[in-house]
Amino acid sequence: MMGNGRKFGIIGCQHAHIGIFIEEMQALGWECAGLYEPDHTVLASSLAERYGLELIGDRESLLADEQVMVIGCAAINREKIDVIELCEQRGKHIMIDKPAVTDRAGLSRLHGVLERGRIEVGMMLTERFRSSMYTVHRLIQSGELGDIVHISMRKPHRLNPVTRPAWHFDRTQSGGILNDLLVHDFDLLRWLTGREVKTVSGYLAKHILPEYPTFYDAAGVQVFMDGGITAQLYADWHTPAGSWTWGDGRIFITGTSGIAEIRLEGDPLLSRDEVVLVITNQELRSVPLEAPPFSLAQDFLNRVEGERGLISHHDIYTASEATVAADEGAQIICRE
Repeated sequence: MMGNGRKFGIIGCQHAHIGIFIEEMQALGWECAGLYEPDHTVLASSLAERYGLELIGDRESLLADEQVMVIGCAAINREKIDVIELCEQRGKHIMIDKPAVTDRAGLSRLHGVLERGRIEVGMMLTERFRSSMYTVHRLIQSGELGDIVHISMRKPHRLNPVTRPAWHFDRTQSGGILNDLLVHDFDLLRWLTGREVKTVSGYLAKHILPEYPTFYDAAGVQVFMDGGITAQLYADWHTPAGSWTWGDGRIFITGTSGIAEIRLEGDPLLSRDEVVLVITNQELRSVPLEAPPFSLAQDFLNRVEGERGLISHHDIYTASEATVAADEGAQIICRE
């Protein structure tokens, strides 16, 4: 689907992830009418220069433009629900960077927007569109691993605190590490298994940056799913500055007939390309990766056009609900 002269705009540019959406929309022939971000001017200026965008000082010009059909948003996490509701009022479809919400109150507001169905809401659940994840999803569907027994996801991140805005370290503003990082993983659990999350229990741990009392640098969650499937999710902000990657993410999937390991950032001794390894009773092999047939932006635009999307409103809400529940019930662990 091509844009045919149609436009999109950006309201909120607090994280570079929005660059993925901008790039994909431009590749599909859509024109960006402008980027509005009153605070984080360094990042906004950088993305504007990279993608040839106009920085604008008034978001109303985007909302009032009838040719602007879609808004992209990477605002402060807590403020994204405000932009979602604003877009609903003005009849603009919206794609947001994750997370959509930071707490139960925001989740309730999101539910209202999705239930009313006046606009399409997308979330940048980019992990589904990795070649490695797409390949493993097809592998599971083919039955090669048998019935899924357990999934473990490890997602370390580099923090670079001097480059982060102050709101990132405020749990109220950011939603904290669970909402910010693990919403991807809750979505992947549902997508990979076709099962729903039943219960969650976990922890938030604090070891660094005492000047930010509500910033937690590590989190873990135990998940129980329908069908007897279990999962363990872990994320932290402790990838060293000297690491070869921003985060050596690994996913391990255990089935009754085989296991799979996904090295999301490759292997530093071999290649930085993502890798899928599969072990069955017959062999150990590296699986050739298959790219998804369309991009995240294309999937969203399909929904805007009334077609069924790979990511639905139900997927966005359910992943957000599980993450909020995990955050609400997390045990707090602090270094003594």
